[in-house]
Amino acid sequence: MPLLGEIAALATAACWVVSSLSFQSAGRRVGSLPVNFLRLLLAFSLLGLYTLTVQGSFFPAGASPHAWLWLSFSGLVGFVFGDLFLFKAFVEVGARLSMLVMASVPVQTTIIGYLLLGETIGPIGLLGMAVTLAGIALVILGRRNGAGTPQTGTRRGIGYAFLGALGQAVGYVLSKYGMGDYDPFAATQIRVITGAVGFTLIVTLRGAWPRVGQALRDAGVMSRISAGAFFGPFLGVSLSLLAAQHTATGIAATLAGTTPVLILAPARLLLKEPIGWREVLGALIAVTGAAIIFLR
Repeated sequence: MPLLGEIAALATAACWVVSSLSFQSAGRRVGSLPVNFLRLLLAFSLLGLYTLTVQGSFFPAGASPHAWLWLSFSGLVGFVFGDLFLFKAFVEVGARLSMLVMASVPVQTTIIGYLLLGETIGPIGLLGMAVTLAGIALVILGRRNGAGTPQTGTRRGIGYAFLGALGQAVGYVLSKYGMGDYDPFAATQIRVITGAVGFTLIVTLRGAWPRVGQALRDAGVMSRISAGAFFGPFLGVSLSLLAAQHTATGIAATLAGTTPVLILAPARLLLKEPIGWREVLGALIAVTGAAIIFLR
């Protein structure tokens, strides 16, 4: 199917909108660590039901040792390392500045994809990526905190955000390298397994099991985590791997990174957040960049 990778990447961004709003709501009630852990357990179950239906096995079947090795590394780097530092950045400098740094993921992915996979992107593709990133940056720079003033950050917080972005970029490229033509949903399950193991160790070391139990007893929290797990680690991540199979990782990461633009309307309608001219302009620029990528 023509442009399958690009379409899957945009669908990934739409999934991130739903999952981020769901996890944000749940995290405010029980904290980010229980949410991170439980979302992976739920995603593992959803992915297992998928592989059981498609492959006849609840666990990933037919994956080569090469796929298991590199997808496992990808899960540890992306889900555990990347997400841990991203949530630390949220605490230190807030979501707006963290997301601005995370907008560097496509650039890092492009560089790493070139170094490790030999991927190259033509001039039109690079132009589309640059325009899209400019629009995303304009949107994020226009976001304000609840007090109506820009959130400030520290070098440490920005460093955390950069490490989070690096974890996402490296994890994405490792996924493509390990996956090959293997089923993206089964590949995601392998990543989720190692991610869940990593978070199990972290929850144990931090003594966070009581908070996990609190989350499990809260029906409202679990409904939000369930929705986030479906649209995030289950559908969103799998679509992102499908995108990586069918287009360059840098382009896939750029289109998937339009979440800050796509989330504007839901944030306005559901959370009653104001939307300024800068954000509208940024959205138009990002959409223009995406169109350039599609037309390259």
